[in-house]
Parts: sequence; C-alpha cells; structure tokens
Amino acid sequence: MTSSFPAPTLNVRLAGGDYVVADLESVLGEDWAKLPHVLRIIAENVTRAPKTQDECSQALRGLRNWLVQGTSDVEIAFQPGRVLMHDTTCTPALVDVAAMRDAIAAAGGDPEILSPVLPVDVSVDHSLGVDLSASPDAMRVNLEREYRRNSERYRFLKWATQALRGVRVHPPGTGIMHTINLEQLATVVTTRTVDGRRWALPDTLIGTDSHTPMINGIGVLGWGVGGLEAESVMFGMPVMMRIPDVVGVRLTNRLREGVSATDLALTVTQRLRARMVTGAFVEFFGPGVSSLSGGERAVVANMTPEFGASTAYFPIDAATLAYLAQTGRSPEQIDLVEAYAKKQQLWFDPQAEPRYTDIVEIDLARIAISLAGPSRPQDLLAPDAVAPALAKMAQPESPSASLPRYPVAIAAITSCTNTSDPRLVVAAGLVARKARRLGARRPAWVKTSLAPGSPAAERYLKRAGLLEDLEALGFSIVGYGCTTCIGNSGPLLPVMDAAIRTDQVLPVAILSGNRNFPGRVHGQVEAGFLASPALVVAYALAGDADRDILTDPLIATADGEPVLLADLWPTGAEIDAALALALDPADFSRAFAEATKSCHWADLDAPSSPLFPWDPASTALRPPPFARAVQPNRLGRYRARPLLVIGDDITTDHISPAGQTPAASEAGRWLIQRGEDPKDLNVYASRRGNWEVMLRGLFTNRTVVNALAPGLPPGSTLHGPTGEILPLWRAAERYRDSGEAMVVVAGERYGTGSSRDWAAKGLGLLGVNAVLASSFERIHRSNLIGMGILPLELPPGTGPASLGLASGDMIEIEAPPDAITPRCTVAAHIHRGSGSVEPLFLTAAIETALECETLRAGGIISLILGRQIDASVPPFAAAGEARPAASRGT
Repeated sequence: MTSSFPAPTLNVRLAGGDYVVADLESVLGEDWAKLPHVLRIIAENVTRAPKTQDECSQALRGLRNWLVQGTSDVEIAFQPGRVLMHDTTCTPALVDVAAMRDAIAAAGGDPEILSPVLPVDVSVDHSLGVDLSASPDAMRVNLEREYRRNSERYRFLKWATQALRGVRVHPPGTGIMHTINLEQLATVVTTRTVDGRRWALPDTLIGTDSHTPMINGIGVLGWGVGGLEAESVMFGMPVMMRIPDVVGVRLTNRLREGVSATDLALTVTQRLRARMVTGAFVEFFGPGVSSLSGGERAVVANMTPEFGASTAYFPIDAATLAYLAQTGRSPEQIDLVEAYAKKQQLWFDPQAEPRYTDIVEIDLARIAISLAGPSRPQDLLAPDAVAPALAKMAQPESPSASLPRYPVAIAAITSCTNTSDPRLVVAAGLVARKARRLGARRPAWVKTSLAPGSPAAERYLKRAGLLEDLEALGFSIVGYGCTTCIGNSGPLLPVMDAAIRTDQVLPVAILSGNRNFPGRVHGQVEAGFLASPALVVAYALAGDADRDILTDPLIATADGEPVLLADLWPTGAEIDAALALALDPADFSRAFAEATKSCHWADLDAPSSPLFPWDPASTALRPPPFARAVQPNRLGRYRARPLLVIGDDITTDHISPAGQTPAASEAGRWLIQRGEDPKDLNVYASRRGNWEVMLRGLFTNRTVVNALAPGLPPGSTLHGPTGEILPLWRAAERYRDSGEAMVVVAGERYGTGSSRDWAAKGLGLLGVNAVLASSFERIHRSNLIGMGILPLELPPGTGPASLGLASGDMIEIEAPPDAITPRCTVAAHIHRGSGSVEPLFLTAAIETALECETLRAGGIISLILGRQIDASVPPFAAAGEARPAASRGT
C-alpha cells in the first residue's frame, strides 16, 4: 500500500480503537448504499487504492451510472489485499517466477527485485492420494507416500518461502486451502498502518483455485483467477475488469427438516447455470439469508464456478460473527468486524432491496434432498432419477453375477465444499452411528474414505463419539487434502477393478465434492454423483446406485428387517445436540498449529539462493520456454490449421489432466525413459512444474472427441498435409517447423472447471494462435490471454458441428495488433479443401485494455519481464505492504 490515498477519509472510533476509513458517501452520493454489497466493497477499493485522479473519477462515475442502468462498460482497477494458492497451481506459477529471475539475472539485473508485493499463502493440499483407506493407518501411510512422491517439488516450495518475500507455505496435513482460509486466514475486516495512520478496510483476495469464492460465505470478497493472472497481481498489477453485472438471488423462508446446505448448493448451481450468469457477480439477499449459518453459506459460495459466476457473496451479519466465534477468532476482532460493517453500510439488512442487474428467486422451503450427475454438477436430480440417468449411459456388455449393474465403486466424504461445515460432517457421523447400531457393513467392492478440509474435524468428531462410528463403516480419515474430489482417489478395490476391466459393471462414484466430470474422480469411473456427506454414507451402505435412496431399502438387519434411509437420517435436533458436544473453538487454532509443526516438512532440505538451482535430470521441475522477456506475438493476419475441433463442455480437466499418469501414455513413456517407476508415475498435477510432461498430457482424457476425423484417439489429431494420425504435440511441432499457424475450435462453455493455467500454457507451447469457441468460461479465457492466445467467440448459433471443419480446411484470421480492442469484430474466412471460401465474423473475447496490451506483448510473463528489465525497478507500483504479523484477526 502506498502512502497516498485519493479518497476522502473519515477518522472513526471502532470497537474501542481509532481508525481511518474511506468516506464513500462523499464521493458516491447518498444513494451509494443502494449498490449491491459487492460493489460497495469494490467502490471502497477503487477510491482507496493508488491510481490517477482521472482513473478514480472514471471508476466512480461508472459506479454511479451502474445504479441507474444495472450494468457498465467502465474498466476499473481492483487491488486485492492478498493472494491464495495451492501446491499444484503455485508450483507452475513459482516455476515461472524462478525462470523469470533467471531471465532478469541474464539481462544483468538483480533477480531479488522480483518478489511479491502482496502476502501469498500456499496450501499444500492437492497432492494427497487415497492409496490406503478404511484403515487406522491410512492417514499416516498416505502422508508418508505423499512426501516420498513429491519431496523434490516440496523442497522447491520451501525454497520459495526463503527466496521470495511474503510467501508462506502451509505444509501437508494443515488442511484444504479454502478451509484454511475460512478458519485461519480470513479476517473479514483487516487493518493496515500507512504514514502512521491505522486504516480499517475489507479483507479481499484472489486465489488460484476456482473455488476461492467459498470465503464469500463469511463476507470476504474473493474470486478465482488463473496462475498467470495471479503472477501479475502478486507483483503489484491490479485486477483490471469491467464493473461487473451483479445478479441478486433473493432467498425466502428456510430449509426444511432433513434438507442440507449441499442440497441448496446443488439447486443454486442448477438454477444459476440455466440463467447463464457467466462472468457476473452473484449476491444473496432477502430474509432467507438470515436462516443460514456461516458454514452453510460457504457451501453454497464454494459452488460458484459450477454455476459459472465470478463470485457469489453473502454479506456480513450476525451469522458471520457466530462463525468467527465458532472457529476461535478473538472477541476484539469480532467486535471490529461488526463495528466496521455497520459504519460502512456493509452490514446485511434482510429487508433491504439493493439494485441488481437481474434477480433470481429461490424459496428455501422448496429445496429437497438432491444429487447432481452423472457427468455435470449443474444436472440436478431427485434421488429417484439417479438410476434412470445411469440407464442412459453405455451399459456393461457382460453383466456381473456377483455385483449390481451400477455398483458404488467410490463413496468419498471429500472436498472443502461439504467438509468445512461441521454440521454436514456430524450429520454423516450420525447416519454411521445409527447404521452401525443396526449391524450394517459396507459391501466389499465399495472404496470409502473421509478427507476433511480441516484437521480440527478429527477432534470434534472424536469429542462427539462419531469418529469410531464412521471408521466402523470404512470412513477412516485418510488425510486432510482434496483427494477424491480432484481425482486423487487412488486404486479401486480389486474386485471392482476386475469387474470394470471385463466390462461387467457401470461403476459409480458418490462424493461430497464439487465436480463430477467423466473420468475426473477416477480414470475408470465416468459416472459420478455429488451428494451431501450423509448421503455418501447411505450409498456406501447400499453399495448400489440402481435404487431410489429415499424409499428403497439400504440394508437389512440381522433378522432380515429392511432399513430405510428414514431410519438412519438424523433430525435437526440430533445434529444440534451432537454439535453442542463436539465443537470447541480452541480446536481450530490448536489443530492447525500442531499440523504446521510437521516434522516431515521441517526435515526437508531446501536451497536458499536467490536463483533456484535447476537440476537438468529432474522430472518434476524444468524452466518453461515461455518464461522469457521476448515472446512471439500471436496476433496478425494468418491462415491457420485447425489442430482440434471439439464439442461443448470441454473442461480444463479434459484439456490438462490432473489424475494418474498412465505408463502407456506419451507423458508416461517420457517419464519412464528418464528412470521413473512405471508402477508409480504419480499424478499429472504433481508434474505441473515440468512443461515436457504437461505438453504430452494435453487432451488425453478418453472422453475427448476430435472431430477432424472419425475415431481419432484422445490426445491426437490428423496432420493435414500428410494425413498421418499423430500425438497433438508431434503434429503441432510439424506445423511450427513448417511455419504454419494453428487454431483450436470448440463449442459452448469451453474451459469450464478448475483454474489450472496449464490448460492455456499447454496450448501456448503447442503454438496455437487463437481459440474459436461458442463461449468461454471466465478464468480459462483470462489464462489464454495470459499466454498471448486470442480467444474468439463464434457467431450466435454457430458451433463446431455447423462449421463442419475437415483436416484440409484452413481458417484465415485478420487480427492485426493495432486493431484489437475489447469486444471488437474479427473478420475470418474458412478456406475449404475443395477451394471454396466462406466468411466468418468473430468477436474478440477481450474485456479490458490491459488484456489487449497483454496480447500485444505475447503474454503476461513477457509484459512483466519487459517492464522489469527495462526499468530495473519492481514491475508495477506496489499495491500492498509486507504481510501483517498476525492472522486469524488477533
């Protein structure tokens, strides 16, 4: 934070202390409190953060006009207060930074000048695998194997904490990043001292994970970005964006008995995805909000990327304060949050009706027990619709005599989404307790696991006496990480694996996660259903998805009496009683502190030099070719080969895999040739610091269909000039060698899913100039621009199928650098192999002038390095100061 603030200020007394706050009413007028809460926070940021008077005035005019029109095209610069990352998104980002330091040193500069100017917290949560489950030794064994597989990468992260100012790593076992943020890092209101004056201001952040908006459940504004954008922000560049549309979701009434926050989150996901809120901010308002706890709100906010919005916000109120108290924040911090929110009109009023771009109505009393699947999180299903949905999928050729046709292969209580709210975890424990008392056992083919987002979960489950009940049904704690939700589910049980290999069953995963794309949870499992933790336990007991879980018997007692879900389902009063026994606010800080003192982490030997000492033989870490000051500009006038033609809903999982690396794959062969064990190649996500592996893994998901020719294997294409079928990276290499440009053509919602920047970096390494798609998901669109790749929207009603592209066709694109502006029209022509030519008018999916500048520079890394090397100063004006000494609001 610099020493000057352009905004008028107020000296106020809050919670017994004297503070300076931004005076928003004086710059926005008396109607400013009619803005949505999210825009009030943005207004505070815009007026306080350093910028020119013209920039500030333009932003404030845009906000005032937004009140009239409910939308705006005005660009603003948002300066978040901190950055949140996890190990498999921070590794490639920090590899970029290490390589950029090399470039600065090679140019004669001081590499140490390239250090973050914002606090950066890294959670090591994405590398834990479920190798062992349903065992009291599971957590120990899985953690030891995690360190063995990833020790080189973890030493690199430890180097970063010593070489880069402001980077703090939370080691394996401390929890999932979003749960850590909720329980440990978030202050809701923070303080900073500038020129001897103590400021109070909203806690804000960006995170390199699309589920960063989970923190919005307790009134902290944050959203997910790609690693490339995070790199620019950590070095002081603002987040440039158009003042967002804000969709208000009015909640009325309250959830019925037996209905959970998971059911609400899945319903919101279905409703808002259908409303097409892509790129918008969402804010919840209305009297129903007050009936939800902070934990329940966080569950809903976590699903923001699944319904396509940028962020989804619940304003600060008494439930926020209760959550802070439940997780052990100090009374002084809680008092400051309340006083500041009320003073700055950020306190929630259930009767208020702010101005919104659009409004969606949801009656909480009409929410029912639900699942989502079998392949998309927005496909909401009643329990009796699960079996019919599975019946529409490809059926097994040789039905098993010993297993059901739709056996539950995986039943996982996993993910921050539903394990960060103790109420949901305790409810699952109560189902297990009742089932155990009836003598229930899980079928031998069901792999069960419990991976909470917080190490405090073990303490409160033990205190309530529920951990033993869960363990008795196979739900032993396997560790504290993302595990099954991100595809680190480990091997299936042998009986299930054998049945799948002989095509006897259609295996099903039931998980309390946030995504269920085909093959994401496990490479052998294409059908996945999202459900509450309590439903996960119920399906594990049944072992069979070919049923209505609400009405069909789950198990039978020893005397043959059928047991229904209603016999096991806990009442609200039972959950309340168990929570009262279970929760101790001191657990959260104590469990986290204990996990932070990991002896495994302390024993890691890491270099401390300003430049990272690369090992040329490493299979985990290699400096990427694009981390250079000068990168090719991909704009211009050119004819391009279509490298891939793919359909709708191509996710970042499809583009850049995260799960197990198959030995027979291009990436697997590359690793084996360099001495890696074919039986344990680790997951793709662990190799995101190695561009060679990630390049070879592109589009290898077995459900990806390249329509350039029939029957193309995943990860391959038809080389136009020769007609050969080649791996993508080989074909792209040939095109580059012959000087030919390349494009990718896709359908709706291209790049949906996680924030992984390798989905864009991979295309950059292939040499792709542009991606033509019917529509883009926000983070991936930003990542493409960060790599200098031009995202182009196809005309409405036009898609890959209607274009009918073949390998002999060429696409001519006219995109000279000086003509590219936000949302400009880009002329194109399809030159058919037959000789005919068809015009095509595309729209540049560019939102800001900074994105245009990034494209002209050849990508964000070139932009950062170019300014750094030219100026010999930090690449952007400092937007923050050193990390505050305390966290958790103490």
